[in-house]
Amino acid sequence: MEDKSQKAFLILNSLFVGSLVIASVLASKIITVFGLVVPAGVLAYCVTFVVTDVIGELWGREKAKTVVLGGFVALVFSLLLVRLALMWPSAPFWPHEPAFRTVLDSTSRIIVASFGAYLLSQYHDVWVFHLLRRLSGGKHLWLRNNASTAVSQLIDTVVFITIAFYGVMPIAPLILGQWIIKLGIAFLDTPVIYAVVWVLKTRRWAPAGSVLPTPSTR
Repeated sequence: MEDKSQKAFLILNSLFVGSLVIASVLASKIITVFGLVVPAGVLAYCVTFVVTDVIGELWGREKAKTVVLGGFVALVFSLLLVRLALMWPSAPFWPHEPAFRTVLDSTSRIIVASFGAYLLSQYHDVWVFHLLRRLSGGKHLWLRNNASTAVSQLIDTVVFITIAFYGVMPIAPLILGQWIIKLGIAFLDTPVIYAVVWVLKTRRWAPAGSVLPTPSTR
């Protein structure tokens, strides 16, 4: 059982890091969703909050904080690799250097913007989630998920958009659009979190001592 639990944790951790890093790359493109202007990495980044909530629910606060720290290390390492790729001379016959530099130069600024926003929002999310878990006696997972994510996403959005896009484009529409979309995703991902927690527990992939959620503990 512990072996399955460890494998499940590693898969979730990998999903977290992968979503975090690719979100920083995708964010260099600005898209519209239902008329709202948002960076293209918004969906990938929202996945990270789902993962930390699932890990926090099953493995506890310290494991969730460890995942957040690991994600930060991955961001720093990604920035170093991006800068190295930009410094490295391209092959004489390769014609795409200008486009490559345009995308990855903006990605570098976005990754830097992610540092502060990421640490503030993710640690806040873990703290609020477990505060509400303690106050509710382990009940109302839906409330913990949405309440912790809503405020954390606001912190993340304001800090990230300001650092990443200030002076480049109007930031107010980006802040408003991204936060609204994130709130919508957070509301829709609640059934996903319940489903993942339920599957991990019923398949005995959760840590020893985890209790299968019942209506009285939700």
